[in-house]
Amino acid sequence: MKRRTLLGCLIAAALPSALCAQEAESDSLHTNLQEVEIMSIRATKTTPVAYTNIGREELNKGNTGVDLPYLVSMTPSAVATSDAGAGIGYTSLRIRGTDGTRINVTANGIPVNDAESHNVFWVNLPDLASSVNDIQIQRGVGTSTNGAGAFGASINMQTSAFNTQPYAGFSGSAGSFGTHKETLRAGTGIIRDHWAVDLRLSDIGSDGYIDRASTSLQSYYLQGAYYGNNTSVRLITFAGEEETYHAWNYASKEEMQQYGRRYNSCGYMYTDADGKAHYYDNQTDNYRQQNYQLLVDHHFDNRWSLNAGAHYTKGDGYYQEYKSGRKLVEYALQPFTVDGSEVKKSDLVRKKAMDNHFGGAVFSLNYKDDRLSASLGGAANRYFGKHFGKVLWVKEYIGELTPDHEYYRNNGAKNDANIYLKGDYRITDGLNLYADMQYRYIRYKIDGHNDKWNDATGALQQLAIDEEFSFFNPKAGLSWQIDRNNRLFASVAVAHKEPTRNNYTDGKLYERPTAERLIDYELGYTFGNRWLHAGANIYFMDYKDQLVLTGELNEIGEPLAANIPRSYRAGIELMAGITLPCGFRWDANATFSRNRIKEFTEVLYDDDTYERWEINHGETRLSFSPDIIASNTFAYSWHGLEASLQSQYVGKQYMSNSDQEEHRLDAYFVSNLRLAYTFKLPHTKSITAGVTIYNLFDEEYENNGYAGSGYYTDADGTRHRYNYAGYAAQAGIHFMGHVNIEL
Repeated sequence: MKRRTLLGCLIAAALPSALCAQEAESDSLHTNLQEVEIMSIRATKTTPVAYTNIGREELNKGNTGVDLPYLVSMTPSAVATSDAGAGIGYTSLRIRGTDGTRINVTANGIPVNDAESHNVFWVNLPDLASSVNDIQIQRGVGTSTNGAGAFGASINMQTSAFNTQPYAGFSGSAGSFGTHKETLRAGTGIIRDHWAVDLRLSDIGSDGYIDRASTSLQSYYLQGAYYGNNTSVRLITFAGEEETYHAWNYASKEEMQQYGRRYNSCGYMYTDADGKAHYYDNQTDNYRQQNYQLLVDHHFDNRWSLNAGAHYTKGDGYYQEYKSGRKLVEYALQPFTVDGSEVKKSDLVRKKAMDNHFGGAVFSLNYKDDRLSASLGGAANRYFGKHFGKVLWVKEYIGELTPDHEYYRNNGAKNDANIYLKGDYRITDGLNLYADMQYRYIRYKIDGHNDKWNDATGALQQLAIDEEFSFFNPKAGLSWQIDRNNRLFASVAVAHKEPTRNNYTDGKLYERPTAERLIDYELGYTFGNRWLHAGANIYFMDYKDQLVLTGELNEIGEPLAANIPRSYRAGIELMAGITLPCGFRWDANATFSRNRIKEFTEVLYDDDTYERWEINHGETRLSFSPDIIASNTFAYSWHGLEASLQSQYVGKQYMSNSDQEEHRLDAYFVSNLRLAYTFKLPHTKSITAGVTIYNLFDEEYENNGYAGSGYYTDADGTRHRYNYAGYAAQAGIHFMGHVNIEL
């Protein structure tokens, strides 16, 4: 009853603000010579898209021990997840129900998404938030950007604020599950009127809430900059290195009941005579990612400016895992004989590795006068990656096993180029017309052997992918500033997206996935004055050939994602906020949506005969797409004391597309309490000490997982369906203490 009352208050508070787009005037973007970035991909207060700006001060308040997805999870329609259960390590973000492979992410205009998987592995970018000046999140298709297609949202990060004076600082955190974080920051300020250097070093570690889900993360950020009267140049390098114990198997409800909510089956080897389970110590994911950016900004005059950037990213890593009872032939190993019996299956340790290179250039030529703001921009990027696997150990193996026996290898190469022309024209006072046209070209090749064994051919799956895509993505809209406080906008935008690597490697051998298309319709309203901002955004996202999991299996038994002819996401996002002179601030948002596949046919297979069973479900829910997401923040500050209570409600969602109750993630309501006090001591600018209590009311919940189905046939020939699921259990009440010292 208490939970329902809290939720009711939260939504009731958001509803009176009625119709949205969202930001107060303080969110307006101001072009600044000192901030060298491809600014043309960002929205402004006259751009007819739904967006949210998050400033450095707000980021710093929450940046005490969780990954970046959790720092932005209170924005409209956002849900963060964590494999380890405490917000550190493998974390992800969904916006409007779309996952990370459909969210375009850039840093200073440079693409961050992995070129093949389209995902952003935040674990490879530890503590990047400490070097981020601000973030803009655009929901829906948004404006034309660089890199992966925005199929639900885009996130643009701008790094390292401009500092004229020397500075130094230290942040430290410690808390539950052995979690700790240490960050050192320093900068020279402006040297000889033109030069500046900034440095950050970070170390993060945690044992994780889930058993053995440990994380060890190190990173740095280094920037050297030149600032002239009309030209600015920044050379940036940032890197992250991670070692994370696997926790991606999740656990079934039965396993949680038997072994506890923190149960982790990853790395399981055997149970001894005393009933003690033994696990493989090196069941870890290891990766290092090094990023380089050269950013140039030049102002020709008051109207014309040029932004340009070159970038290179080197990624190198692997993961090891213990596998029980594997067929030796799948690993290019010969059966062996023990005590006169031929052994065709055995336990082994395998290592899957990758070696990635990604580089390119981006640019934006900008024009601005009293009526017109326009940009001609684009990017050209090249990716090349090696994927290979090795067998490190085989139990009781008799025969020749060379060290690091390689059993598969394939290469991926991708060319990705785009060019866009966008403009914002003031028709009359308060009324602006926005138009945006983008052309994008992709060529993607994979060749070699996959790691999947095909029983039909008696060999590893052969990959021979060579695909080309040409996309035209037009966008248009109107923005009407009715008066000083009221704004209305409407837009329509088209986006296309090519299949990911997994769509090819896990798909059917003789069926190729096709590109997806999205038409996004947005209608928004905002109100803002000195103490109140409110609004609403209505959206309809119409998908053609969206790639979703069907329940079908390919030739090698892997879950299959296939193009679904028609699907959609429709909803309304409500936002409201109050800032009072007494130091009180209230912010709330709520999303009510309907996310559906119009006609879904599920395919199941008999456990013994592999006979197909097709089930037409008609209209079904899209997976991982709750109908309700609501967030609320109460904050109060007084003479250096700050207190805030953040709460989020996420409605029930399904982990498959067939509306099976056994595949359901239950709704949850989670609150975090943050307390901090800022004061000064001699020789310091400020000292802030505080504590954050996560999951204040000790909610027992899961926010991610997987699900599937199959069937068997009894003696009477009757089919019996069965369902299975794994759940990512999240930590109950826990805390993190922190201190920040600025010199």
